[in-house]
Amino acid sequence: MQKELEDIVKAYLAAVEQGLQTALATVVHVEGSAYRQPGARMLITENGALTGAISGGCLEGDALRKAQLAMMQQKPMLVTYDTTDEDDAAVGVGLGCNGVIHILLEPLGPHLAMNPLTLLQQHAGRRDTTVMVTLFNLEQRSAPQPGTCILVTDGGERQVHLEDGPLRTAVLSDVCAAFSARRSAVKTYDNGREQITALIAWHPPALQLLIAGAGNDVQPLVKIAAILGWHTIVVDGRPAYAQRQRFPEATRVIAAKPVEVLQHLQPDDYTAAVLMTHNYNYDIALLTALLPHHLPYTGVLGPARKLQRMLQEMEDAGTVVSPEQQARIYGPVGLDIGADVPEEIALSIISEVKAVMAGAPGDSLRNNPSAIHQRARQQIIQKQL
Repeated sequence: MQKELEDIVKAYLAAVEQGLQTALATVVHVEGSAYRQPGARMLITENGALTGAISGGCLEGDALRKAQLAMMQQKPMLVTYDTTDEDDAAVGVGLGCNGVIHILLEPLGPHLAMNPLTLLQQHAGRRDTTVMVTLFNLEQRSAPQPGTCILVTDGGERQVHLEDGPLRTAVLSDVCAAFSARRSAVKTYDNGREQITALIAWHPPALQLLIAGAGNDVQPLVKIAAILGWHTIVVDGRPAYAQRQRFPEATRVIAAKPVEVLQHLQPDDYTAAVLMTHNYNYDIALLTALLPHHLPYTGVLGPARKLQRMLQEMEDAGTVVSPEQQARIYGPVGLDIGADVPEEIALSIISEVKAVMAGAPGDSLRNNPSAIHQRARQQIIQKQL
C-alpha cells in the first residue's frame, strides 16, 4: 500500500502543475468481503485519470462520475456500494464478493488547510510510520463529511485539524493505540447527538531490502522488488559490478566493503537483507555486521550447510548468535516453489520475504480456513464520548 500512496502523491503533484482539479477516493469501511480493504485509496483528476485502486476495476467508473460532482461542489461525499444487492450489478459491481463498500470522496487542492496528499508529500523519502485519520458520518451520508483531519508520525510530528473537545481527545488516544498495535482500525464516536466514524489508517514505511551482491542473478530480484514498491539497496565489493546502469530500478547501488555497508543503511523493523554475493567471506562478514541490528529477515543464498558453517565460524570468532537471532536467518533462502532459473529464484526469495514481514505462513490460501483479510480491521468499535 505504501507504493500506492507514493504513486498517488506523484500523480497529484503532476495534476497540480497542470492546473487540474483532483479528488481522493478512500475505502473507509467494508462490511463483508471486498477486493480492497479500508485504507485503499485512488486519486481521480477532472480529466478522468486514475491512480491507485478502490476495487478490482468495477467501482472506478462510477466513482469517477461521483468524484467529478464532489469536485464541482467542493465538498466531501460518502458513497456506498452494496455488492450483495443485485441491482448494483447494473452499474458493474458484480465482483463475486458479498459486501458493502463505503468510499469517501474528498476534493483536494493546495489551498486546503488539511490536504492529505500535501502532508504525505512532506514525508516522501523518509522512513516514517504514519497514522492518518479520516472522519465520516456513516449514519447520515447526506450530512457534512469531515474528511481527513489528522496526520501523526512516529517521530512525534502532528498535523491536527480538529477542534478541541472529547472527539479530538478520543481520536488521538486511538491514534496512539494504532501505533502500538501496528494496525489500522475503524471506530465510531457517539456524543449523544450524532455518531462520527473514523478510519484510523496505519501506514508503515516501504519495505527496505538490502541485497548483497551485484551479479546477474540479482537483477530480476531488484526488478520484482521495484514493482512492489520496495526500496532496494544493492551493495557489492566489486565496483565493476556495483554499477547504476546494471540496476536502474534499485533505489541505491553502492560499492562497499562489508564493514562499510551500514554507513549507507539505517536498519529498522521494516528492513530485510539477502546475502547473495557468491563470496563466502563477504557474506559472513556482512552477516556478522548485521546481526546486532535484529533485522526481521536475513536470507542467505546457498545450501543449508553453508549457513551452518557460517554460524559455527562466527561462534568460534566470539560472535554469540542467540536462538532469536538465528530464527531470523533464512538459509537456504526462499520458499519451496520449485525455482530453478534466476527469475524463479528471485520470485521465491521475494515471496518468502513478504510472508515473513507480513507474519504470514506462505501457504496456499485454499488451506486457510479463515477469512483472507482480518475481519477485526473491518469491525466498527463504538465509543461513547
